[in-house]
Amino acid sequence: MTARIAFQGEPGAYSHQACHDARPELEALPCRTFEDAMEAVRDGSAQLAMLPVENSTFGRVADIHALLPGSGLHIVDEAFVRVHINLLALPGTPLERIERAMSHTMLLGQCRNFLRAHGIHRVTGADTAGSARHVAEAGEPALAALAGDLAAEIYGLDVLARHIEDQSTNTTRFLVMAREPDLTRRGDHGMMTSFVFRVRNIPAALYKALGGFATNGVNMTKLESYMVGGSFHATQFHADIEGHPEDPSVRLALDELDYFTDTLTILGVYPAHPMRHER
Repeated sequence: MTARIAFQGEPGAYSHQACHDARPELEALPCRTFEDAMEAVRDGSAQLAMLPVENSTFGRVADIHALLPGSGLHIVDEAFVRVHINLLALPGTPLERIERAMSHTMLLGQCRNFLRAHGIHRVTGADTAGSARHVAEAGEPALAALAGDLAAEIYGLDVLARHIEDQSTNTTRFLVMAREPDLTRRGDHGMMTSFVFRVRNIPAALYKALGGFATNGVNMTKLESYMVGGSFHATQFHADIEGHPEDPSVRLALDELDYFTDTLTILGVYPAHPMRHER
């Protein structure tokens, strides 16, 4: 059986690029929704899923935070992808021929300067790779797509302009999910632990719950809150910390957190990506 990694989107999407870069030995399996990608791992159609969790420009991917706790899957790795945007067109088309560019609305807003400088009008598409496929199928020389290198390769389009994004540091972080957890220490840049929790209904509960991380010198790199079950009374927190649950400092901090919470669930233990250490 061919080993696969599932992702949400069309072939050539940035999630596909993440699969290609982080797990080149696996066959990438496109899925219609995030839920479908998770289900592919649960039913054995894929061994792993590549899911975007946050972007350095636009923040968190809200759907993922809501889906992770109940997915039954575990985080076993993370991947970072620089969102480089290219202008793609039919083979042989010169840049001056382009009048319109199609892509996901998020990408259209990330290269305003280039489009304005070349008098190119923006056209909203369903997603990045889907826009590249549409350009390839439509056969209109005046229509281009904004997408990555992989989309150009898959759909046979020319790259008329490369890396035209306004912010060159724009990066998306992905989580690699599996059916079984991997608690081994691995990687060369330390370990990360992700978990979700709900605090007890007592005064200053969150302050008290997080105090153990400060007193034990554990660095918390992410803390997100979101409503659950459609209720304003049930707030769940997602946190990422540096370290492994077996580290003495992390163990003490988690023990203190557990005392002040109604629920505490470890989502995964995984190696820190080297891009975390870039400055």
